Amino acid sequence: MAADRVFDAVACCGGIVILAEPATIPLLRRLHAVDVPGLRSSHIVATPRGGGIPIAVGLLVAVALIRGGASAAFAFAVGFFGLLGLVDDLRGLPAVRRLALQGTGGAVVAALLIAPMHLATGATVVLILAATVWISGFVNAFNFMDGVNGISATHALIAGVAYACYGEWEQQRFLLAAGLAVAVSALMFLPWNAGRARVFLGDVGSYTLGAALAMLAALAVLRGLPLEAVTGPLTLYLADTAWTLQRRIRAGERCLQPHRTHVYQRWCDAGWSHQEVTLLTGAITILLTALGTVSLSGDLRLRAAADVTGVAILGAYLSSPAVFRRLGLHEHAEPQRHGDGALPSVPRRDPRPPGGSS
Repeated sequence: MAADRVFDAVACCGGIVILAEPATIPLLRRLHAVDVPGLRSSHIVATPRGGGIPIAVGLLVAVALIRGGASAAFAFAVGFFGLLGLVDDLRGLPAVRRLALQGTGGAVVAALLIAPMHLATGATVVLILAATVWISGFVNAFNFMDGVNGISATHALIAGVAYACYGEWEQQRFLLAAGLAVAVSALMFLPWNAGRARVFLGDVGSYTLGAALAMLAALAVLRGLPLEAVTGPLTLYLADTAWTLQRRIRAGERCLQPHRTHVYQRWCDAGWSHQEVTLLTGAITILLTALGTVSLSGDLRLRAAADVTGVAILGAYLSSPAVFRRLGLHEHAEPQRHGDGALPSVPRRDPRPPGGSS
């Protein structure tokens, strides 16, 4: 793949996002795709949702220019999950139907990714099943974690850069180009969301970025990259989602009921601003990504030490709400107004499960 083709694809993707976003915001208002503040809101002003539409369009244009590699799987992942998220933003979908559609989309992406490898039938079936669970699962995890200004675009930026670096390291040109496209699209969205949120990613944005990253992670593993390197940029999102889910199940809560009890949300309830939460979780993700790259060295002892360090960091993150309580930073304290008119709790429309609102 020529370097100029990669540059053109990434530049077009970024240009579409930065130029189309100002026109998308009033369009979303006319379509009544607006998050209205409620009991679980972190904002006090009705804010359009669906700002991820230009990201989906930009990534589709980018993959059309890149061509080759795993372009069919990437294009379907972005197109299908982006459209599903858009329908969810505009009309809403029942949870069971949404999960079924996500599973179907994940299965098609997995088949497009794995079938060309011409493996034995049994291995192909097992890999497709595993990839289906991974893709649909991570799309939901990414959506659940999209709850404060800038957090998901920041994490997509970090992960995209990481996968692009891995692609350059391993001479996997599609991974390089697609990773850069994801990173640039997220970067171009941040000015509209990171500070004073003028628009939220919405489900269309969180589904699109989640599917793109899940597909790139699966591709990287299939191409032989170490698991720690591949999952490093995604680990915080995965750990927070899994930890919160098991805690809610043990407490007998309804898992599909809206809530704001993810670790990062509890940081907000303890008085941290959106920007502080985004910056600190982003810093942790960069550190976990750096630790994951140690697995590329081939030194088993160094790799084990990095793995143990990463687990310890995640443990500290997941246990931080208990530390806040011991320090007297009580959760669900009286909300404080921030400069962007936001409250330190997670934005979410009540009728559906949490996530996908920032």
